[in-house]
Amino acid sequence: MPSASTKAAATSTAADTRLAPGAPGHRRMSFALFAAGLAAFALLYSTQALLPAISAEFGATASAASWTVSAATGALALLVLPLSALSERFGRRTMMTASLVVAVAVGLLVPFAPNLEWLIALRAVQGAALAGVPASAMAYLAEEVRPKALIAAIGLFVAGNSIGGMSGRIVTGWAAQAWGWRAGLLAVGLMAAAGAVVFRLLIPKARHFTPGSLNPKALAGAVRTHLADPLLMRLYAIGALFMTVFGAVYTVIGYRLAEAPFSLPQGVIGSVFLVYLVGTVSSAAAGRLVGRLGRRGALYLAVGTTAAGLLLSLADALAAVLLGLVLITAGFFAGHAVASSSVSRTAKTGRAQASALYQSAYYLGSSAGGTLGAVAFHAGGWAGTVLLGLAAVLGVVSITLYGTHSARVAARAEAGRLRVRAAH
Repeated sequence: MPSASTKAAATSTAADTRLAPGAPGHRRMSFALFAAGLAAFALLYSTQALLPAISAEFGATASAASWTVSAATGALALLVLPLSALSERFGRRTMMTASLVVAVAVGLLVPFAPNLEWLIALRAVQGAALAGVPASAMAYLAEEVRPKALIAAIGLFVAGNSIGGMSGRIVTGWAAQAWGWRAGLLAVGLMAAAGAVVFRLLIPKARHFTPGSLNPKALAGAVRTHLADPLLMRLYAIGALFMTVFGAVYTVIGYRLAEAPFSLPQGVIGSVFLVYLVGTVSSAAAGRLVGRLGRRGALYLAVGTTAAGLLLSLADALAAVLLGLVLITAGFFAGHAVASSSVSRTAKTGRAQASALYQSAYYLGSSAGGTLGAVAFHAGGWAGTVLLGLAAVLGVVSITLYGTHSARVAARAEAGRLRVRAAH
């Protein structure tokens, strides 16, 4: 099965026909994918800021209500790879359109769920549908945008993701405070519908996509190759563990802030997600950190920042909790940026499948973090959630130390082989 990177390389001789800043269609494409990212990620995390209100209406524990988030991210994780394969056959534009249409349609039904079980089921369907957006967007950009403009184009799509996730939580928070949590979900559904319409109206037709055949054996072979690579497996684990921390913290933080001694209203709790803007800065700085400290040094700094934020958030002062969230967010986004960018550099073939596997691990980490974080909160309060986060951070440190040790052993073995050859 040809990967997106292979197809992009095949079009290098016709680079003048691909999109670049100033070229017809480039601005439309940029706004279209920004709108798609905003719509998709506003929907994906739409219930996260509303969990205390959902718990109150259905008489559910934090761990039960957290499944309204975990079911969506878990379903997305499971469907990213299959939908990336389908986009190779039916086209990136078609896949993104179908994904957004289904996800928005379900999103307009979600506010009317009669009970928690139906709400969780609808959210799972919604997450499965949304898997087609990240699975297709990166491949579309790789095929349709000139190489020199690709990083900026991807950056704008990622900005749409983060702003969508943030704005969805803020909109639901304030709408829920005024009219209830169902109105909050309806508001996000309507916002996502507008984003989907903008995407479809603006997205240019693909000019460099060549349909491929669905070849399950080739896909399975690429997956096996990546899963047999020790470095890729470490990167997948690091992405999952970082997201476990992030998912746990932001699933439970609403409960912590709604309780004494803070007792914040729903709208203010939703506005706490403005902290996500810190992640945009730390993601952009990750490249410079790697240049100065190396990949492992940047990961250690990200881990230290995240751990410091977790510990600081234990204080019963609102300023300390907010500063802790800033540090956790900065550390998470920096670590995620280092790990995800390392995947594409490490994979020599099948980069589309390698990236899809990383996204699967990443969102499985989000799903696990949301559920386990809520269970830990139910058992031990915020301290229990922090303890879970610190355990995941320790996992990242252990994996990184192991990688450092393995690299040194390999370097010593190679040096020994060179000495033997020189002696002969």
